Amino acid sequence: MIYLTLFLEFAKISLVCVGGGYASMPLIQAVVVDSYHWLTLPEFIDIFTISQMTPGPIGINAATFAGMKVAGLGGAISATMGFVTPSLFLCIVLAKIMFKYGSLGSIHGILIGLRPAVMALIAAACISFVLLAVWNVESAPTDWTAFDPKGLIILILALAAARKKIGVIKILISCGVLGLILGNMF
Repeated sequence: MIYLTLFLEFAKISLVCVGGGYASMPLIQAVVVDSYHWLTLPEFIDIFTISQMTPGPIGINAATFAGMKVAGLGGAISATMGFVTPSLFLCIVLAKIMFKYGSLGSIHGILIGLRPAVMALIAAACISFVLLAVWNVESAPTDWTAFDPKGLIILILALAAARKKIGVIKILISCGVLGLILGNMF
């Protein structure tokens, strides 16, 4: 039964996930952390981090890792297939529509309208991650001054590196090493 649940939940995410893997993160979080409590938020963020470091699309990687954590190899296969199957069929249908009607203004208008929604989903995920990284809480902290200086330093340096267009893998490895160094110093 867990395999079917994983397949269906990740299929639902895939159907409504517009904007790529990063936009899927808050939707995956809502299912695996908030609804089913299969993972804690720190476990989910660890999965998100690992998903960025492994080859392949981040949404598929996150589905695979989450499914593996929930129900082993069968769970990984179920979650991954659930995430991939609707996208495959939807992409085929949308490709046919775009090639046939892509020059119509209404299609272009729909795509423009979806951009802010994608940004809102990504921003929501970013806020959750910042709260956990800097204040070690899952929602707004009661004491904004009780932040983790190590987390804040690493966040600022990572943002600066990203702004300079340093590669994701280099940033992740550097931040991991910096976290190890800072963790051993304090």
